[in-house]
Amino acid sequence: MSRPVRKAVIPAAGFGTRFLPFTKAVPKELVPLVDKPVIQYVVEEAVAAGIDRILIVTSSGKNAIQEHFNRSGDLERRLEETGKTALLAELRAISGLADIHYIYQQELNGLGDAVLCAKSFVGDDPFAVLLGDTVLDSSTEVTVTGQLVAAFGEVDSPVTALEPVPMERVSRYGVMDGIEVGEGLYKVRDWVEKPAPEEAPGNLAIASRYVFTPDIFDFLGRTPRGKGNEIQLTDAMRLMLAERPMYGLRIAGKRYDLGSKLGFLTGTVEFGLRRPEFREAFAAFLKEITREL
Repeated sequence: MSRPVRKAVIPAAGFGTRFLPFTKAVPKELVPLVDKPVIQYVVEEAVAAGIDRILIVTSSGKNAIQEHFNRSGDLERRLEETGKTALLAELRAISGLADIHYIYQQELNGLGDAVLCAKSFVGDDPFAVLLGDTVLDSSTEVTVTGQLVAAFGEVDSPVTALEPVPMERVSRYGVMDGIEVGEGLYKVRDWVEKPAPEEAPGNLAIASRYVFTPDIFDFLGRTPRGKGNEIQLTDAMRLMLAERPMYGLRIAGKRYDLGSKLGFLTGTVEFGLRRPEFREAFAAFLKEITREL
């Protein structure tokens, strides 16, 4: 019987080159989606899945991430003095979301190396990995990470989030080759990194969320440097697949890559339209400018 998933790792050490020049001084994980930074959405997703211990893998120049989740005494006093109690409660809740730890990735050697930094934190427990610049919006009451945790409880093996993408775009992603064994659940035969459309085994792409067993660290330790001279997580997953079953889950939800400029723009529009306080005015503005296109 699988152990409960109570730990998560959030890699957040990258340079954010797709969002330069903004990310020259501001971590890409703090890009706002309306009025909340992306990484807060990610932490909240993990917490809603029953996770209460989180390790954020960061790097030099990203102290602002830690500051966001810490208490801010001066700001809180100011809000209290001015009677902004609702905003005060909202800010205090951020620091109480979970037991959050931090570790530096000393050299930016790829996503696989970032996950490997979490070995001592994870210990012998299963754990989730959530990329810190991507919001996954569930179409059900269960978060995407919660969906993976539930699937892990059924199969007692690593589970990776999958989303369908247009065939002409599969060359941008890691793609699963597998066979469906349950509703939306696939037993993986192979992971194919950025295949040409005519060579792709399908259109189910890795969607920035994973649940791993701790033996992934053994495979990461054996993984040679790959693309970009970095340790690639997908390469370690292929090594793991040769020795144990792995599964993919077609998620009920939508992925927003907020580490890209286009993803930021589209996500801001969609999430902005959900806000009742300015939905009507924002929708009217969008209708007005689209008539001019």
